Amino acid sequence: MQSNFVKKTYAKATENPAFILSIGFFILIILGGIILSTPYVTRNGKATDMIDAFFVAASASCVTGLSPVNTAYHWNSLGHVVIIILIQIGGLGIMSLATLIPLLLRKKIGLKSRQILKEQFNIDSLAGMINLFKYVLLFTVLTEIVGALLLSIRFIPQYGFGKGMWFSIFHSISAFCNAGFDILGDSIYPLRSDALVNITLMLLVIIGGLGFMVTSEIFYRKNFQKLSTHSKLVILITIVLILVGAVGFFLLESIGGGVLKGEGTKASIIESFFQSVVARTAGFYSVNLSKIKESTALLLICLMFIGGSPGSTAGGIKTTTFGVLIIATISVIKKEKEPIIFKRSISDQSIKKALSIFLISLFIVILVSFVISVTDGFKFIDILYETVSALATVGASRGITESLSNIGKILIGLCMYLGRIGPMTMALAFGLKAEDKMIKYPEAMISLG
Repeated sequence: MQSNFVKKTYAKATENPAFILSIGFFILIILGGIILSTPYVTRNGKATDMIDAFFVAASASCVTGLSPVNTAYHWNSLGHVVIIILIQIGGLGIMSLATLIPLLLRKKIGLKSRQILKEQFNIDSLAGMINLFKYVLLFTVLTEIVGALLLSIRFIPQYGFGKGMWFSIFHSISAFCNAGFDILGDSIYPLRSDALVNITLMLLVIIGGLGFMVTSEIFYRKNFQKLSTHSKLVILITIVLILVGAVGFFLLESIGGGVLKGEGTKASIIESFFQSVVARTAGFYSVNLSKIKESTALLLICLMFIGGSPGSTAGGIKTTTFGVLIIATISVIKKEKEPIIFKRSISDQSIKKALSIFLISLFIVILVSFVISVTDGFKFIDILYETVSALATVGASRGITESLSNIGKILIGLCMYLGRIGPMTMALAFGLKAEDKMIKYPEAMISLG
């Protein structure tokens, strides 16, 4: 009976790329959790609670950033290396590592591997898959090196060459992979007015969150008009969200004794843009998030829920999903025959998929927030903030992560996993597919609105 189960599981894995991705991330979390639970990776030489260890492993593998322990002070150097390796693998995707080995050995990449890469990068065609994969690896390494060199300008004079260079590398990878883990102890709060550190991290986060297909087009085509509709929509929505988030944060927290009071105009502008950028995708912070107003928290929750772009290191429902829903809504209001963007129509299938992703994600957020509100005694806005942050793999917190109950930590951990895999990929992984129907039913007349 056991052999039959193994055979069925293997058969399902070989036929279902989404299943392989889901299991791959699960195995990565298990391995990471086992290593982080040992006393060899902690500063005090004591074993870490299993739930906390697996929580951090899930957070790192799913490039989130939430942690029940202080990353800088709880883990030793080996622990930090383990975490950054999990972040790098999680950011690039499980299949990237599996494909890299035969690529280095100059062996042919099989069709199954190409199909899994297609699923991982969230693209529609197998054409040019290996070239794209090579670009992703090269682009990632070069971007992280440039980021580390820029950060080293500030960190090396402050911490010395060895420690400063390690801090630069760690935070460059963490930012590009949209993870938000830090080993400074208090994120970049002490450096909140430092333009070099803030701008470097913001650029890394934005580039990592655009998606590899978009950055590839920008690099090769070099002209906005020549970009695909997908890339144009990603860039447009990204710019709009950054500006709306920054202006909203600045106004809300500058008026009536917010966290920007007394910071000065220059520092306030930098902090506002920084929080707008990282709120959608990475868990760094330059202000005390536990002290921001509830209206500001709600603004950041909306940004987190939308997240980054498809095929990137970011989470959320994605900028294109949000964009398609907005365009479709405007089209309905204007009574247009079909939604149009950049002189291209949007298919009904795309609208249905966008709506499904939105509703599934919203359902998960509501359900998990409700359960945690029953099991844990926190303010609901803080629970909602934590849940959306986990599902969108952002990693920002209002300070309740370490105080969550075991049930709360498990639920938040599951949200991080679901957020990195994606609800649609999860559904495909476990066989939730519609059956082909030969019958065409009459159209139902349903009153809406």
